[in-house]
Amino acid sequence: MKKLTAAILSTLMLTAPLAQAQFSVNVGAINVNPSDTASAINENRTLGLVADSDTQLGITFDYQYNDNIVFELIAATPFSHTVEGAGGLAGNDIAKVKHLPPTLLAQYHFFAPNAKFRPFVGAGLNYTVFFDEEASAALKATLETDDVKVDLDSSFGVALQVGFNYDLNDKWGLHGMISKMDINTDATVYADGKQALTSDVELDPIVAMFGVKYKF
Repeated sequence: MKKLTAAILSTLMLTAPLAQAQFSVNVGAINVNPSDTASAINENRTLGLVADSDTQLGITFDYQYNDNIVFELIAATPFSHTVEGAGGLAGNDIAKVKHLPPTLLAQYHFFAPNAKFRPFVGAGLNYTVFFDEEASAALKATLETDDVKVDLDSSFGVALQVGFNYDLNDKWGLHGMISKMDINTDATVYADGKQALTSDVELDPIVAMFGVKYKF
């Protein structure tokens, strides 16, 4: 999958003639909705983990490479998720975590450069860093100690995207996109300094944003 994404990016770089560079910024609401497929705990499929969705302020930066190719960097204020139990742990909060998933994509924009409505497709790479992991009271009670630490590794994966831009005038417009991101992390729970639980958490969220666009 990563090799395919790299090939797509290389192909986009070689297509269409170079045009005058243009920068723009998109600001709006961005939602991260993780997969509802439970991740097993200690490889036990009867016990699982799922994460809820969260909406934050999204800020994306666009660099127009030519009339059809645009590079976009997706940023946002930190996302916060409650990790809940599934299967035999259903109904129990396990932890709260925050993360930032900066993503760089190359987009191909359709239609003429002066068209008001321009749909696009994109492909790129995502890097997600987790922080402020906090064990729940229920998890501490289950492990019979208050000395519980939750640790999630950073994630690196591919991202695919579809979206559109709609010009309102020469400077302002509307921006919408939906991305599928490959975000997997190894989660480890420590109790009294010793490893207690592990899980290969596959978040693989759908990321959707709608906002306004400003061209510089």
